[in-house]
Amino acid sequence: MTPNDALLAAVAGIANACSALPGLVTGGQPNEAQFRAARAAGAATVLDIRDPMEPRPFDEPALAASLGFKYVNISVTGGTLDDATMEKILAVLRDPAAAPVFFHCGSGNRVGGALIPYFMLDQGMAEDDAVALAMRVGLRGADLLHWGLDYAHRHSV
Repeated sequence: MTPNDALLAAVAGIANACSALPGLVTGGQPNEAQFRAARAAGAATVLDIRDPMEPRPFDEPALAASLGFKYVNISVTGGTLDDATMEKILAVLRDPAAAPVFFHCGSGNRVGGALIPYFMLDQGMAEDDAVALAMRVGLRGADLLHWGLDYAHRHSV
């Protein structure tokens, strides 16, 4: 069993749980048991892109601190679909010390949009493949698709 397999098994039952790439498992909002299981399965970082004001079933930052793993919250809302937000997300994903990362939002929709540039710019995926994988992760919103593609196109070499 690979580390990704163990982490994916730990978050089973989360909406759109997906082993996107080695060292990266994605999904929607975990419950406390799934959060604990993700840490036990080796997650080093939780990247949460829900707005801090969105309701959650438990206090993620406090639980992450008590379990000894890194918690990063970068709010992705309709008003934060910009380069600065994308660059904060990419900085976490590009940090080898952060892996393995459990990357989540409420449903996987925002995660999918945010991953498109990572798939294209960092993983060398063709646009169609990046979009297909983003949809597997949970992408459904046209605004998020546009955000990810626009960033990737403007930052490609």
